[in-house]
Amino acid sequence: MDALTFEMMLVLGILAGAILLFVTEIVRIDVAAIIVMVVVGLTGLVGPKELFAGFASNAVISIIAVMILGAALDRVGVMKKVAAFLLKIGGTGEGRIITLISSSVAGISAFMQNIGAAALFLPVTERMAERTGIPVSRMLMPMGFAAILGGTITLVASGPLILLNDLLAASSKNLGIEIEPLGLFTPTPIGLALSASGIALFAIFGKWLLPSNQKSDSTQDKTNLQHLYGIQDQIEPWKVEATSALVGKSVGEIEADVHGVFLVAAFSEENGLELALPMEFIIKANMVLGLVGDDEDLARFAQESALKSHSENPFKLFHDPERAGIAELVIRPGADALGKTVRDLRLRKRYGVTLLCIHRQGESVRGDLRNEVLQGGDVLVVFAPWEQLSVLAERRDLVIISDVPDETSKPEKTWWALAAFAIALTLVISGTLKLSLALMVGVVIILVSKTLSPDEAYRSVSWKTVFLLAALIPLGQAVETTGTAQWIAQGVISAAGDLPIWGMQLTIALLATVFSLTISNVGATVLLVPLAANVAVGIGANPAQFGLIVAIAVSNAFLLPTHQVNALLMGPGNYRVKDFLKAGTTLSVLFLVVLVVSVNIFF
Repeated sequence: MDALTFEMMLVLGILAGAILLFVTEIVRIDVAAIIVMVVVGLTGLVGPKELFAGFASNAVISIIAVMILGAALDRVGVMKKVAAFLLKIGGTGEGRIITLISSSVAGISAFMQNIGAAALFLPVTERMAERTGIPVSRMLMPMGFAAILGGTITLVASGPLILLNDLLAASSKNLGIEIEPLGLFTPTPIGLALSASGIALFAIFGKWLLPSNQKSDSTQDKTNLQHLYGIQDQIEPWKVEATSALVGKSVGEIEADVHGVFLVAAFSEENGLELALPMEFIIKANMVLGLVGDDEDLARFAQESALKSHSENPFKLFHDPERAGIAELVIRPGADALGKTVRDLRLRKRYGVTLLCIHRQGESVRGDLRNEVLQGGDVLVVFAPWEQLSVLAERRDLVIISDVPDETSKPEKTWWALAAFAIALTLVISGTLKLSLALMVGVVIILVSKTLSPDEAYRSVSWKTVFLLAALIPLGQAVETTGTAQWIAQGVISAAGDLPIWGMQLTIALLATVFSLTISNVGATVLLVPLAANVAVGIGANPAQFGLIVAIAVSNAFLLPTHQVNALLMGPGNYRVKDFLKAGTTLSVLFLVVLVVSVNIFF
């Protein structure tokens, strides 16, 4: 075994420091990664050209591309439809939903890069969390882990497995023995066993292993608004019967006599959908009215006015929280609107928004607000499509103080988004282009078709994830180029030389697991497959089997958020390193046990 050089000791010290920073979270994890990158550069372990090459690496560019593609599919509404379908067949139970999402993403990950599968299901999982009330942190981690596990099912599912036959062929030549190449589905029973065991772990024991991190501020703000003002933001459809007392009345007359119910929309065969009904709007028989208000007030109003609940909802478009909802507008001190009445603002006619109440000095003013004189500090609570609200926000005397989505849905661009994704996926599967370039083809289609604007595309990228991954790549290079990785591998294998075959298999798998947390999984595979093949020949075992163990075990990367998929989910799940340590430790141990057992059964 080679002697430990000064450079190796330096790398080991930096590696220990990096792990300490990650575990203790003295600084945020992406900041820790940047510190490590700078230290690697200052010590000269990696040259200045290679130090920042991670930002242009295939992996990082691929992650940026899949984030943009996923955001485009979400923007046009595809992910909401997928989420609705999964909820329909999976119900609302946490265990069933985790099983359904994880199984779906694992199946997709068997034939495409796991980071792509995870990015594709990220918005789907977030939508399902919103609809079920399950904390998104309890759903994203099992989904991401399933994407990694699914990458072990076929020989084209991940970089290490794609490289495996070439590495075994090189080892065959060097050792002077014949090693049969593996088929596309050789690892399938092993990968299925790993995926099934991982999914079952979180479906059954997730309540103890998964974190329940708080929901996003925007979700909390929405819930607080509804509770504060006692108003639901869903438009309820009610049909006006011919005998209704509302027939022939104007919106102004109705709202002057009614408390807690607002007429925000109407639908008729004659005029179609009409929003923000003006006060002079006349109600006719057989119209469908869109009402907003407290459930009890709505039911009482419908009964008194001979309204019939309508099964078809022409207003469902505005049930989407990214299209419409409740917002607060405050009147700026010194604004031109001060001293004027609500009627003077003409909110419905000019801006298409409906005033629900005015919050003034701790109290909510309701009823007929048309003649209410506006005062400084008044909060106008409105129901509005976000597009209309953005127009209203251009008034200098009104300020939006509640969180509203920056962008609106674009269902008219659905086919462009689907085409971009399909073309990119086809190029990835065909292997005609490098992964990053193939995915960027899809991004170009998204931008040229204006499915996303350039600014929207930039906002869809988690730059925390990008810097985390790009900054750690130089450390992985230093571990490899200085010979540190080979020194560690040789030492571990030498120390385990007297173990039985299954013990040596477990040692090889454990070594691959450790390396996958510090250097790239491809780099770990390239380094360890030849060593594993040599060990197998030395103890009379199958070198192809040992090589397969390495190529699968480098996917056992659940302990730290250094894997691409884990890094992708850090922000959306509001995870901390300790969350990965808690759930990842259990899964890593299970992974090693299932891998060794299933390899000896199925190979």
